[in-house]
Amino acid sequence: MDTPDLSHPDLYINRELSLLQFNKRVLEQARDPNTPLLERLKFLCISSTNLDEFFEIRVAGLKQKVESGSVQAGTDNYSPGEILATISREAHQLVEQQYHVLNEELIPALRERSIRFVRRTHWTEAQAEWVKNYFNRELLPVLSPLGLDPAHPFPRILNKSLNFIVSLEGKDAFGRSSGVAIVQAPRSLPRLIPLPSDIAAGEYDYVFLSSIIHAYVDELFPGMTVTGCYQFRVTRNSDLFVDEEEIDDLMRAMEGELLARRYGDAVRLEVADNCTPDMANYLLRQFGLSEEDLYQVNGPVNLNRLFAIADLVERPELKYPPFKPGRSGILNTEQGIFDTLAHQDILLHHPFESFVPVVEFLRQAATDPNVLAIKQTLYRTGPDSAVVDALVEAARAGKEVTVVVELRARFDEAANIQLANRLQEAGAHVVYGVVGYKTHAKMILITRREGRGLRHYVHLGTGNYHARTARLYTDYGLLSADKTLGEDIHRVFQQLTSLGKVKALRKLLQSPFSLHKELLRKIEREAELAAAGEPARIIAKMNALIEPQVIRALYQASQAGVKIDLIVRGICCLRPGVPGVSDNIQVRSIVGRFLEHTRVFYFRNGGEEELYLSSADWMDRNFYRRVEIAFPIEQPQLKKQIIKEGLELYLSDNTQAWVLQRDGEYKRLQPTGRQRPRSVQATLLDKRAEPA
Repeated sequence: MDTPDLSHPDLYINRELSLLQFNKRVLEQARDPNTPLLERLKFLCISSTNLDEFFEIRVAGLKQKVESGSVQAGTDNYSPGEILATISREAHQLVEQQYHVLNEELIPALRERSIRFVRRTHWTEAQAEWVKNYFNRELLPVLSPLGLDPAHPFPRILNKSLNFIVSLEGKDAFGRSSGVAIVQAPRSLPRLIPLPSDIAAGEYDYVFLSSIIHAYVDELFPGMTVTGCYQFRVTRNSDLFVDEEEIDDLMRAMEGELLARRYGDAVRLEVADNCTPDMANYLLRQFGLSEEDLYQVNGPVNLNRLFAIADLVERPELKYPPFKPGRSGILNTEQGIFDTLAHQDILLHHPFESFVPVVEFLRQAATDPNVLAIKQTLYRTGPDSAVVDALVEAARAGKEVTVVVELRARFDEAANIQLANRLQEAGAHVVYGVVGYKTHAKMILITRREGRGLRHYVHLGTGNYHARTARLYTDYGLLSADKTLGEDIHRVFQQLTSLGKVKALRKLLQSPFSLHKELLRKIEREAELAAAGEPARIIAKMNALIEPQVIRALYQASQAGVKIDLIVRGICCLRPGVPGVSDNIQVRSIVGRFLEHTRVFYFRNGGEEELYLSSADWMDRNFYRRVEIAFPIEQPQLKKQIIKEGLELYLSDNTQAWVLQRDGEYKRLQPTGRQRPRSVQATLLDKRAEPA
């Protein structure tokens, strides 16, 4: 039998199409009757937000390649032009499904529960009067309609902003009659306005800002006749480019790029479905787009604005039950955190367990007179961060505080610039990592004087130091006083803040140096064991699997007889179930209440099990263009816990698990026969968290 060619394009799923598949799985959560109604609405909004980012980054990048004349295909043999055409077809179907879910499923279900979006054609006389007063009071003073003529060219339209194109008849006071105007919705006003209870028909009645503008747009053009008014939104290239070899100050360069991001090249145009072909084509010409970039929608052009409803509506029965993250029993003592860590490591599993111990770790370090230095990486932290507060307190207390702030964390650049300035003002040393490499590793190093020597304490994580996402994302964090781990982390910080080469790491695997090479070696070792007739097993959980060499190594391991389970939340370019290639590989994705974010890598290793947690996905960028770490879990009890809760439970899920098929589609698992429903996230909530 011929040996299969493991580089054949048919063995690789296109990453863009795989990402659209993930967004379909998110959208299916909005259709799931077992999900609380307002949470279903949130999932619809998340699918819309995901699609925005997909166009801003992925589609924008492909368009740039096409414009530069690139025809180079990836491992899947799609050229940029071919994949753009396929994306357009798939994305149009997805958008159509989104609005079907909104109009045919969610809006009727919300209406049954007295939550209504009142269309302007259904306003009562009292509601219409109130809305007109709102228009005159809140909108009219701030709207600036722009009539288009040689003196008033088509305006610059902000990325993803709400706008209206208006067709007019007649002449204004100056005799002008261009027939077209643009109205830009004020960014300062909410997109959903609650109607007062005394005129509302339901418990929660809302009108869209767009409906108000539609209803009274003629007030903006006195003496003229409005013949059409159509909402539209343009999505622009939002990827930042900074030539780090040509700049002197990364922060100043990033600040300049952030201003330009709002007006990058257009990549998508969304318009109301009643927009006339002439108007739609006019807008396409203004933005330099083609017909395949046009999305006509039956509803608001920005679905994610509906996210606000979940906060505005006080209906707990329509939301997930609140919970209180559990506290590690090890820390429920009067003992300080450093004394506890001197005797054992602490594993935290967010959001089921609280993020507070991480903040306490820093707070105690800030006030402990024996702590000399704190070093930390910050990728995303969020506003009003307790983590940053603790670092500021430590710096003001005279500790040596060094913070590696990643200014290029996508869509958090502005926030990170602000926190970098705040830390510097407090006296902390702030650096921005290594030119050409994003610092994505999540780590804290605390150096403490104990007796006549110094001791390192560390926190290593799979996720960000962000209190809000710690309630929404699944992540692991390890607190440890392990001597070798501490020395390794110290060396990584030396790399990030200084110059020159440092000694090899003893326990950590690190990108861009050893992580890729060591993962390949571990996969190959399992293949060798299987070929020798030994039991061999790989289980890996991550957000994305793209890198071709790792995929080929997994194919080879499967061919050798290694049983491989991959739990990949989002993009997966590996094609499972191919006879003679990937028969022994199963890929599943868990989509539920929490965003799966842990990275866990397990190798049976002939019975001497190896287990790593990591900040890195198996992607080219994580292996070659980022500073990442993978750290071993060696304490038997913690290793056993992660294998059980972080891997085996996920492989037993039969309600929120989607299994990747050979054709690139995903099939949702359902309990069969006498199987009882099993949801890993619900199980972990019951086990670790407490009712709120």
